[in-house]
Amino acid sequence: MMAGGLANPQIIAHLEKSLDYTIFDVKWIPCSARFVVVGSHARGTGALQIFEMGQKELVLSKKYEKKDSFKCCTFGATSLQDRHLATGAFKGRMETWDLERADAPVYSVKAHNEIINCIDGVGGLGIGVGAPEIVTGSRDGTVKVWDVRQEKDPVALMQPKEGETKRDCWAVAFGNAYSESERVVAAGYDNGDIKMFDLRTMSVRWETNVNNGICGLQFDRRDILMNKLVATTLESKFHTFDVRTHHPTQGYPSVVEKAHKSTIWGVRHLPQNRDVYMTLGGNGSICLWKYNYPKERTKADSNGDDMGLAGTVEQVQNVVLGTQPISGFDWSPDKEGLCVCSGFDQTVRVCIVTRLKSL
Repeated sequence: MMAGGLANPQIIAHLEKSLDYTIFDVKWIPCSARFVVVGSHARGTGALQIFEMGQKELVLSKKYEKKDSFKCCTFGATSLQDRHLATGAFKGRMETWDLERADAPVYSVKAHNEIINCIDGVGGLGIGVGAPEIVTGSRDGTVKVWDVRQEKDPVALMQPKEGETKRDCWAVAFGNAYSESERVVAAGYDNGDIKMFDLRTMSVRWETNVNNGICGLQFDRRDILMNKLVATTLESKFHTFDVRTHHPTQGYPSVVEKAHKSTIWGVRHLPQNRDVYMTLGGNGSICLWKYNYPKERTKADSNGDDMGLAGTVEQVQNVVLGTQPISGFDWSPDKEGLCVCSGFDQTVRVCIVTRLKSL
C-alpha cells in the first residue's frame, strides 16, 4: 500500500524471490544488472549468491556456501575493473571476494573478536580520492579501518578508552573524502552514541547521543566536503544532521522525523540525487524522503560564531513490502530508480521508483 497521489514518485515491486536462508545484506554489482545477496544458513554457514534480472523472474547465476555466516558487505573500496566484494562475518572475519572465482577469498583477516555488524568502503568505484579503505564495526566495541593492499594490521583503530564501557557498534559510514588527506568515519552505537573520527588527525572530531540505538548511518555523499549525515534508530526515529557547519558548543544542527512505527534498520541515499533517501522499516516497509534546505544554512550567534541551520524533511512515498523487517537495501548506481532490498521474510525484491527527476 502506497501513500500520496499519482503525481508523486511510485514504488513498484517488480520482481521477488524467496530464498532458504536469512538474508542480512544485498548490493548491486557495479556496471551490471546483477546483485549479490549475503546471509546465514540455518546450519550456521554463510550464503553468498549472485542473481541477475530475467524477463519475468530473478535468476540465480552463482552461489557459494562458506564456513562462517555473513552479516554485511560493500563494494565501496574496489575498482570498477575488479569489483571485489568485501564481507563482514559473524565470527569477526573480514574478507574480499572475486565474485567470478569466489572459491577462496582474495584477502582475509581476523578483524574482530566478535561479530562484524557493519561495513563500508571508500576510494573505490571512482568515488572519493585517496586510498581504497574498508571500515568495520563490531560488537567488541572497536571500529577499524583496513587497506587491503597492506598486510593484516588495520591502518586505524578506534576503541574505548581504558576504563570505559565498550559499546556494541551497529553502524559505520565513510565521508568527507574530497581530497587525498581528508576522510572521516562516523560510527553509531547501541546506546545512541554517534562518534565522528577524523582519520587525518586521528581524533574524535564530534560526538553526540540521540538516546536510541543507532541502526544505520550514511553521509549523503562520501566524496564531497561533508554535507549531511542521516542516522536511523530504534523506536521509529531518524535524525538528519547538517554537517557542513560545526558550532563550538551546539555542534551540528539536525531535524528529527518519525517513521515506520518500528525500528528503522537503515538509510540509503539516491546516488543521482543526494537530497533523496530511503529508510528501511522494521515493519516491512520502505519510505522515500526528500530533504529541503533552509533559505540560509548558517547564522551568526551572539558571539559571532557561525551556527548551522537544519532544513526540513518531507515523506514522498512509502510502501509495505512484507511483514518482517527490511534488512538490506541498495540503489542501482547505474539506473536511476532501480533498487533491490532484502527482508527477514527470506525474500529478495527488485523495485522500481518512478518520477524521481520530479523531486
